[in-house]
Amino acid sequence: MRTKLSDCLQAVNDVLLGKDQQVRLALTCVLAKGHLLIEDLPGMGKTTLSHALAKVLGLGFQRIQFTSDLLPGDILGTSVFDKNSGQFVFHPGPIFSELVLADEINRATPKSQSALLEAMEEGQVTIEGATRPLPDPFFVIATQNPISSGGTFILPDSQLDRFLMRLSLGYPAKAAERALLLGESRRDILPRMSTVLDREALSLLQDQVAHVRVSDALVDYVLRLVEATRTQPQFALGLSPRASLALLGASRAWALLEGRDYVIPEDVQAVLPAVVAHRLRERTDQGAGNGSGALVRWLLTEVPAI
Repeated sequence: MRTKLSDCLQAVNDVLLGKDQQVRLALTCVLAKGHLLIEDLPGMGKTTLSHALAKVLGLGFQRIQFTSDLLPGDILGTSVFDKNSGQFVFHPGPIFSELVLADEINRATPKSQSALLEAMEEGQVTIEGATRPLPDPFFVIATQNPISSGGTFILPDSQLDRFLMRLSLGYPAKAAERALLLGESRRDILPRMSTVLDREALSLLQDQVAHVRVSDALVDYVLRLVEATRTQPQFALGLSPRASLALLGASRAWALLEGRDYVIPEDVQAVLPAVVAHRLRERTDQGAGNGSGALVRWLLTEVPAI
């Protein structure tokens, strides 16, 4: 399985050049059974990463383009009257897929955004009074434009909290962009990508994550990190128990990706920015500061691991 995971990373890295850390975090998110939010400028490779992950993991893929006129029924599905049978027949929406790309999620209205809440938390949707299970595995990758972009609706905290991680791909390094310019189009490469892990192998790896060993000292470190967000004056709100579970689960998945069956503090530190930054707010009366990034850096430098 370790070789398979390495092959997955290599296959995605061959398409998304120069983004090894982000690719590792994205695969960690899948192993931890979480959902991923990617916030970045257009053209940075967000959609390419989503397609590549679906390909190497052998997952069914659906893309939903979020717009201001998108309705919840466009996401979940709706019932249509069939005159031949004389009954309403349910037509499932694109949410009924194993990997769903919610593209530019913050361009949709809050009503449409909230259509994802039950799906992301419970793995099911309730439509017209009937509860319908979603595929297993079920994984959402949402992309959003920077908050400063026009025509966007800020995701509420309740929606942000459903995402295990938030990433930013950023500009590629010069060498990676040179290879991108001289190489083959990513659109031509993606259809030829081979499946590395099937659904059964992925499910087995996800089950293994829960059995990655965590020492009492490591749990104490996670508790110190969480407690600091609740007691230090620069934090407007502390991390919730859901966030602490997310941090530990992501640390376990990262350790498994690193080939270990136990978690070390460096695993926690590797996933901490992606797991907690979108859950933190800086106290406005503590000065201008640098937002959640400064809070994360403070946690990494000031909270002792031992």
